Amino acid sequence: MESGANRIGRKFHFVKKEHLKLNDLRDRAQGLANNYLFKNDRIPEYPRPEIRVRHLKHDTDEEGLEGIKESGGFKGKQGLVWWGLSVGGEDLRSAEQRLLQETYPDRTEQQVQDQQSFLGEFASSPAFKKSSRLGSYRFTFPLQELLEAYSLQFCSGEQPVMRVYETHLYRQEVMYAVLVHSPANQEQFSEYPLLTDDPKAVCCYRDGRFIWRPEAMCATHRLKLFQNDETRKMEALPCCPDEFYVWDNVGVALHVENKLLEFGPVRLREKLKFCKGDKLPGFEVEFDEFEEAEDTVQQYWPEDPSPLQREEDPSPLDRDEEQDINEAE
Repeated sequence: MESGANRIGRKFHFVKKEHLKLNDLRDRAQGLANNYLFKNDRIPEYPRPEIRVRHLKHDTDEEGLEGIKESGGFKGKQGLVWWGLSVGGEDLRSAEQRLLQETYPDRTEQQVQDQQSFLGEFASSPAFKKSSRLGSYRFTFPLQELLEAYSLQFCSGEQPVMRVYETHLYRQEVMYAVLVHSPANQEQFSEYPLLTDDPKAVCCYRDGRFIWRPEAMCATHRLKLFQNDETRKMEALPCCPDEFYVWDNVGVALHVENKLLEFGPVRLREKLKFCKGDKLPGFEVEFDEFEEAEDTVQQYWPEDPSPLQREEDPSPLDRDEEQDINEAE
């Protein structure tokens, strides 16, 4: 495996041209000092849903926010603008219903009514949190709007091309990177496989959504998935002392070279929210308090009197999980 570092200096190992599931990643990572990836025999059963995501997010600090406002859009580092999947509550509810239907397709109406929600209890990794590790300012765009803007500005109106880019392994995080580029750059990126609608893949694209099949939903495992085949129900049950494990997410890299993915100041302000900082020990990322962020946004958008909105605060359980994960890293 090759090695690199992200924009805040976090080191990782990576494999090009593949999205490696955890079993395959363990085979490739033999010899690496990773205390989390190889703990799979101690991890209780957890759900593996299919989540259909309709929004992407881009987090930044105040310096990045100033650059985005002044330029009117997003510029890439090393030619790429990175986005993450923004998983909403409705996305999780839909995923839960699909998982139940696939597991127990012959449930009675009473069994459907008796089923309690459980998937959200497992969706506790940073991939599902409203906090940010990259700064206090978050732009969240509908995926279709983002791809349409990219198509018009970089693809002469044609459909962008999506490819399997890389698998990144951090200390406790696995990130599956998808590359999006113009058809004009086919030759430049031809070595990377196309992102096909493969039902066994960790990530694919279908009908205007990214389909994500998480390999590990929670970094701290204190629950197990219990399936009762007699009552055709699924539950999250306490099972063990906390077990730290890897967690995974999907990153989407838009290839922009040295150009600007433009949206204009009005739309940028509409899609901007404040999010709580999730500090990683040893990494100097600047986070603002909400009052500071309000003043900053008002300074950059003086023509817009609308109040700065917050991303939803984590629940008490999420806050405990957040502390556990940071201590583990």
